[in-house]
Amino acid sequence: MRTLWLVRHATPLIETGTCYGSLDVAADPADTETAAEALTPLLPPRAVLVCSPLQRCRQLAAALVRRRPDAAVEQDSRLAEMHFGTWEGRRWSDLGAAALDAWTADFAHHAPGGGETVEDFIARVAAAVDALPGGDTVWITHAGVIRAAGLIAAGRHDNPSAGDWPRQTIAFGSCLRLPLHQRWDRPA
Repeated sequence: MRTLWLVRHATPLIETGTCYGSLDVAADPADTETAAEALTPLLPPRAVLVCSPLQRCRQLAAALVRRRPDAAVEQDSRLAEMHFGTWEGRRWSDLGAAALDAWTADFAHHAPGGGETVEDFIARVAAAVDALPGGDTVWITHAGVIRAAGLIAAGRHDNPSAGDWPRQTIAFGSCLRLPLHQRWDRPA
């Protein structure tokens, strides 16, 4: 049995309401230390730690390793947040209804801001899920990756609509345990 521990980075240092998917935004240092302190006793010993290459995830990974010197962290670009093209760094409210409606009308295949499609994003995350070793793996990643992994594990990742995308709140510095009983097919 494989278990994937999905950890979201700490609070990013960017104005609330800003699209920051693949922007390399730092996380609040104090929030990062608080998250690492809370996560350290929750995460399994000897787990493989893998993080997104974006600095907000690397910061939390480094804080965890300081508390668990026996741990080592690998970076995996497949764990980066979805790329929103020209939307990156803009306020969601400034994008306009037409742009958002075009994305939700063809949610899986439309590249918001000319960035990455949801289909391509899920395929990237699915490839990382497929490559998981046995045992416990901790991903230090982003809300979008966590949601995509949940869809993959539930077998609901093929051609998702906007209504399929999980809307649950994923708190900064939180951890979700996801048991994986089989390998999942990547989206076609």
